[in-house]
Amino acid sequence: MRVRDYMSTDVKTIGLDASVLDAFALMNENNIRRLPVMDGDKLVGIVTLSDLENVPANQPTTLSFFGTSYLLEKTLLRDVLPKHQELITIHPDDYVETAASLMKKHKISTLPVVLDGRLVGIITESDIFDALIRIMGVDSRGTRIDLKLVDRPGELAKVATIISDLGGNIANIVRVDLPGRDDVHLILRITCTDSQRMVSALREKGFEIESVIVKP
Repeated sequence: MRVRDYMSTDVKTIGLDASVLDAFALMNENNIRRLPVMDGDKLVGIVTLSDLENVPANQPTTLSFFGTSYLLEKTLLRDVLPKHQELITIHPDDYVETAASLMKKHKISTLPVVLDGRLVGIITESDIFDALIRIMGVDSRGTRIDLKLVDRPGELAKVATIISDLGGNIANIVRVDLPGRDDVHLILRITCTDSQRMVSALREKGFEIESVIVKP
């Protein structure tokens, strides 16, 4: 699955010379916690709600509400944007798992999506969760079968043959390697809900079934 399939294209951005107060207002209006910062058409950084909350003008002082608001209005994003911020981006044709790996590596929750130097979208950790839900078929009708599989050639083919011979259709397969073990964890989602014969046949062939979940 590609980043372009899960990214948001309606990206709210803000200019480098906008005020901190403007950024707060835009985040609040759109219920978001991060904003790409633009210098004209060029992406120069991302400012987060945490960044804004930590600017000196927003810290507890003896100033009145109006005094604090005045300072936030006069403080520009170019003054609070992290000076040495490493801008990590991704291409729309990259894979979703690449985006997830980058987020984990750099401890960030958002990636701007850039094509030919232009900001064309944004992908967040919530988008990654949506992709995982789709991969696992959590919201789809059918049967999920969790089983253990010996990691050797032909084992997966045996499972697929048993299911297809009984009229089953495998919608997706997820393999999970178990550290320090010779067997692997296999998660199958079959489109039908009447899977008892398939489960019984798998057991008869020696496959260890860990769980069966039917979603009508």
